[in-house]
Amino acid sequence: MNSSCTLCPRKCNIDRSVKKGFCGVGKKVMLARAALHFYEEPSISGTAGSGAVFFCGCNLKCVFCQNEKISRGLIGKEVSIERLSDIFLELQSQGANNINLVTPSHYVMEIKEALILSREKGLNIPIVYNTSAYENVDTLRMLDGLIDIYLPDLKYMDDSLAVKYSGAPDYSGIAKDAIAEMYRQVGANEFDENGLMKKGVIVRHLLLPLGVNNAKEVVSYLYETYGDSIYISLMNQYTPMENETLKKAGEKYPELLRKVTKREYERLLDFVLSLNIKNAYFQEGETASESFIPDFDYTGI
Repeated sequence: MNSSCTLCPRKCNIDRSVKKGFCGVGKKVMLARAALHFYEEPSISGTAGSGAVFFCGCNLKCVFCQNEKISRGLIGKEVSIERLSDIFLELQSQGANNINLVTPSHYVMEIKEALILSREKGLNIPIVYNTSAYENVDTLRMLDGLIDIYLPDLKYMDDSLAVKYSGAPDYSGIAKDAIAEMYRQVGANEFDENGLMKKGVIVRHLLLPLGVNNAKEVVSYLYETYGDSIYISLMNQYTPMENETLKKAGEKYPELLRKVTKREYERLLDFVLSLNIKNAYFQEGETASESFIPDFDYTGI
């Protein structure tokens, strides 16, 4: 890795072997969990589960983060590139449908090495890149040919929300360019005979309280740009977490201290149906659940 890190849009320009970046971590790969995960979209999790590898640190650090302990680098276990490659192979041996790299952008160089090494050892299942979409195009290009499925979460089209909640005034433009690069690399979706995704793009959007208009803008942009050649996944699982970051943010933005209402989610789904979008995932049941958040107990590391 270049001694002055510019992997993500924050462009810290610091030596992460000496000092932590905005992402909250240094140069060494830090993991919180590596295990089968059953709460992704049906074409990702299937019945066997997705081999989710949770990386510590994050270049966005939303104030409402559901995974604060790992996103802010508060916990984590260091692994070598060789160990990371073995983890990928162990998940494959457990029957994982894919390897799911969760919040990986600040470790792209190390992940690339580990993927090449594990493929030499027999890794042959799809690789999923699971991200906030706040990505540098040049960094994504380093992974061209190694990633099969991109799973970005397009959080904002309204950059005033990106400023409030994520301190990222340039979010929407960067995310649009990143998703365009992801689509260029993998193209339209392909599935196997069991309905599992082999290649393609699924763009998520987590509906936030008072966020229906922003969500509609997200959906409109994606459908106008990509039509049904990608999937759109609309999530209702926003859960106010009991942590100091959200408690402090809630003093300024009290809407974040409540769940999304059933009516808010229904308004978004009605909008999606009015556009006749064919390739979309909806969530059923309660509009929020902590069951989607795994225990970060270093399982599998």
